[in-house]
Amino acid sequence: MADGRLELLRDECESDHTDDLVQALDRMDALIEDLLTLAREGERVDEAEQIGLTIAATNSWQTVKTEQATLETDTSSAVEADQSRLRQLFENLYRNAVEHGGDDVTVSVGEIDDGFYIADTGPGIPESDREEVFETGYSTAEGGTGFGLQIVEQVAKAHGWEITVTESEQGGARFEITGVKKGE
Repeated sequence: MADGRLELLRDECESDHTDDLVQALDRMDALIEDLLTLAREGERVDEAEQIGLTIAATNSWQTVKTEQATLETDTSSAVEADQSRLRQLFENLYRNAVEHGGDDVTVSVGEIDDGFYIADTGPGIPESDREEVFETGYSTAEGGTGFGLQIVEQVAKAHGWEITVTESEQGGARFEITGVKKGE
């Protein structure tokens, strides 16, 4: 309703205040979406299927505003996962990489012994902050909701996986998801 009223207001008059309203409504939408996702993703995964990591990574990339960012995949593994939740994990990590690494960040997805990783070429996460990034409300980005990485952690836990953050080879962030049951 507020979006509709704002559109009518824009048709009737020109004001700098309408831009502020657009930003506020966008922020509310982001918060609501994150809170709803957070509520849904807390449940344990009961039904999992074999999903190719490259396919899941690529499909998720296509649904996120990535500007000129680049995705590189180096895996032929499949994992036992809930498709929707795995997609949410990838999407949130991609958004995080672009938000903090800029429009031209490179994100890579690959496999490790008992799982997979998502790494980027952004500024990275200081070692002193790596435990905090998964806490509710933690955000260093202006306008960030502070729920994105908490959702990622909940998705991992719902699958029985562990998630840690380290430094990528390029100095950016690297999220490692372990304890993953791999398929063929």
